[in-house]
Amino acid sequence: MAGPAWAVPSATKSPLDGYWKGLFRVPSGTWDLALTIVPLSNGSLYAMLDVPAQQISRMPVKVEVKGDAVTLRIPEAGSKFVGKLSADKKQMVGQWLQPGVKADVVLENQVSRLTAASFKTKAPYREEEVVVPNKLTRIRLTGTLTVPPGKGPFPAVVLVSDSGPQERDATVDNFKMFGILADYLTRRGVVVLRYDDRGVGKSTGSYPLATTADLVSDAQAAMGFLRAHYKVSKTQVGMIGHGEGANVALLAAAQKNAPDFIVSLAGYGLPGQEILKRQQVEILRMIGANPNQVLNALKFHQQMLDVIRHTPNNEVARAKVAAMLRISNADIDFTMVQARANQLTSPWYRYFIDFDPKNKLAAVKCPVLVLNGNADLLVAANKNIPALQKGLKASGNRAVAVHKLPSVNHWFQSDPDQWPIIDGRQQPTFAPKALSLIHDWVARNSYAATTSEAAVPRKFSVGKGGKGVASIAH
Repeated sequence: MAGPAWAVPSATKSPLDGYWKGLFRVPSGTWDLALTIVPLSNGSLYAMLDVPAQQISRMPVKVEVKGDAVTLRIPEAGSKFVGKLSADKKQMVGQWLQPGVKADVVLENQVSRLTAASFKTKAPYREEEVVVPNKLTRIRLTGTLTVPPGKGPFPAVVLVSDSGPQERDATVDNFKMFGILADYLTRRGVVVLRYDDRGVGKSTGSYPLATTADLVSDAQAAMGFLRAHYKVSKTQVGMIGHGEGANVALLAAAQKNAPDFIVSLAGYGLPGQEILKRQQVEILRMIGANPNQVLNALKFHQQMLDVIRHTPNNEVARAKVAAMLRISNADIDFTMVQARANQLTSPWYRYFIDFDPKNKLAAVKCPVLVLNGNADLLVAANKNIPALQKGLKASGNRAVAVHKLPSVNHWFQSDPDQWPIIDGRQQPTFAPKALSLIHDWVARNSYAATTSEAAVPRKFSVGKGGKGVASIAH
């Protein structure tokens, strides 16, 4: 007998799943390479590259595996790694190739290394795996629900991840951003739900076919799950979104059954096309392009966008974009051309190049906390904060708080000089100031008394209209 339409398949296990690190030697020294490989429900692998020294983050990587032979292609950087997986599955040994550069590289699997940074003692709260049905799209999201001890009802939040298929902890280079945030809030009396994106881990659906608007329905399903939970206060359920996830949360807040409050972490205030252009400029600068090369690349990028916009047929659009890429760079690998053309004509990309947050921000009536770091090279605080603030206040929403955090990057990590040294290496931390502001915002917008052994006693004051406002001490 066939299984139910919503049956949850297990992601295909691969020895490449996880986090890999290595050194890339250049004339000026060495660069740390960090590779995150995530299994998708369809059995394929999605990968992202980080090069901290060059401020490169979450650059898409195409993974090809044949036996023990591994090829990693990075179309945006015109680079690839060709190597072999060691017998013990702990190393990938090979060469890094890009125009004018050929270097030996060894990538080591970091997952098997249990360090003080990754060791976790038993938490003083309940943690369980849950399945969230999205009835609108007939997919299921698998995630982790953390619940404080006590009777409740508790305030609750859904964590919504940044662009690209991500697992529930939103892990980058072994830094579990959402895992840390969930632990911090649950210890202080907040129920937290974080989930694998559609098509990631055990969640069903296809991420590559999803647009930002599609991801809104996933976040709404997660919010509905929380409101139906017996331990949750139905009028105190918010969303905390990171990067594109912040815009997903804001789009949800502009619709019916909106969240009761929002926290935007590195959210976009500028149109999608402008965000993509600024990110491309940063990538070009990081790989050493001169101003004239940057200018020419931006002109070429705009020409491709015009072609994509004016060619609704995807097959024709991909062919046109691929031809443009080959003409612009005769040495580019055919596989890279195809990968890049597919990316530029994907449903997400088509949606995002015409996405403008300000068109929906005025419809957001709930309280919103906007946090951006001034060390964020992907979403510039000075450009995006004013746009968000203006759009949110356009219709008279006074419950908007904005903070630009010094020395905080896109993942809300504090200044590296402040990172603790564990096992002889500095380990990144979630900026304490950001955690404090997030917690205070949740507390400020959670006015019903709760009972929790984990939470610090609350102080209540009466605001306008006799509405209680709770604050929780740190």
